[in-house]
Amino acid sequence: MAWRKAGVFSFIFLALYFLCAASSEIFFEEHFDDGWEDRWVVSDWRKQDYMAGEWNHTSGKWSGDYEDKGIQTTEDYRFYAISAEFPEFSNKNKTLVFQFSIKHEQKINCGGGYMKLISGEIDQKKFDSETPYSIMFGPDICGRDTKKIVQAILSYNGTNHSFKRKVSCEIDQLTHVYTFIINPDATYSILIDNEEKATGSLYTDWDLLPPKKIKDPEAKKPDDWDEKVYISDPEHKKPKGYDDIPKVIPDPDAKMPEDWDVEKRGEWRAPRIPNPEYKGPWKQKKIKNPNYKGKWRAPEIDNPEYKDDPDVYVYPNLRYVGIELWQVKSGTLFDNIIICDDPEYAKKLAQDTWGKNKDIERAEFEKFENKKQEEETRAEEERNDDEDDDEDSDADQETAHDEL
Repeated sequence: MAWRKAGVFSFIFLALYFLCAASSEIFFEEHFDDGWEDRWVVSDWRKQDYMAGEWNHTSGKWSGDYEDKGIQTTEDYRFYAISAEFPEFSNKNKTLVFQFSIKHEQKINCGGGYMKLISGEIDQKKFDSETPYSIMFGPDICGRDTKKIVQAILSYNGTNHSFKRKVSCEIDQLTHVYTFIINPDATYSILIDNEEKATGSLYTDWDLLPPKKIKDPEAKKPDDWDEKVYISDPEHKKPKGYDDIPKVIPDPDAKMPEDWDVEKRGEWRAPRIPNPEYKGPWKQKKIKNPNYKGKWRAPEIDNPEYKDDPDVYVYPNLRYVGIELWQVKSGTLFDNIIICDDPEYAKKLAQDTWGKNKDIERAEFEKFENKKQEEETRAEEERNDDEDDDEDSDADQETAHDEL
């Protein structure tokens, strides 16, 4: 009876999963299974100077599912560029969801882990860092203790605009899922591992449009505008004779030594000591300025160059997804890319891949690290043994030489 109930629940779960997929519009989905090479084009960028890095199809050195493979950078100090095409679409009146998983196996200290959505038509064999893009999104790391942020750069009218807020990215060696959601009301959300890290408006968190208000360029600060917070107290006067007080005075307790020879050493003078009456240079007291009006600011007026754009969120001809990177240390693995209109579908995909495997992956990583540590310890012991053997051999040779 129990197996029948389990079967019913499994059927319901699968039915809901496929219903969710059927109600979602999936523009692109990639899990790098068989035939992935036919869907992706490796650029020739930097091949002529041998600076183009090679991709490897793998699940990595540790994984929660070794059958789930992605593509990984393999060479240090190299440029990487690869892209895939999908049927062109517009996100007008739709939610745009861009999501992928990434794993930095190399203890990355300088390198990108972002992906790009590209509009229009490009020559994929020439895809490089100068290729215009619509959206660039993902982790960007340079220095373990410096830049560790999520990049979210939006192109608007041919100009790239950086995300004005700071969202920290993950820097460990495990898989993480990055999600960027843009809604038709020009709001957005950024998630890491299905947890929201930032949400807001495209209008405020990027400078896509000119500001609604600007400072009036014709405004001038009034001549009588007083910005001084404190002024000298006009009632505070310097005491008479204040400047005549010496900084040091002869020590009144000093006595001329009895054996002082005036003829040989001249007239004796008492040593100088700080004058307790001396209070330093006189300073007039400060009081709050009764006429203080605050820091003057030009009044704001409507910006004549501002024009609202209700389609500020729209990318009318998205057509490619690409990875374009420079990496000092290689080992970054990309997988499970989804471009769709349904945040719930993307969230479920993340849970069914990363979420299902994250604990197993962590255990596999710890096993890998422990084995690595054991091998390094064993190698160190063998090196020490070899050095001891060399020292013994040298000592034996010296003894034999001495006997001769």
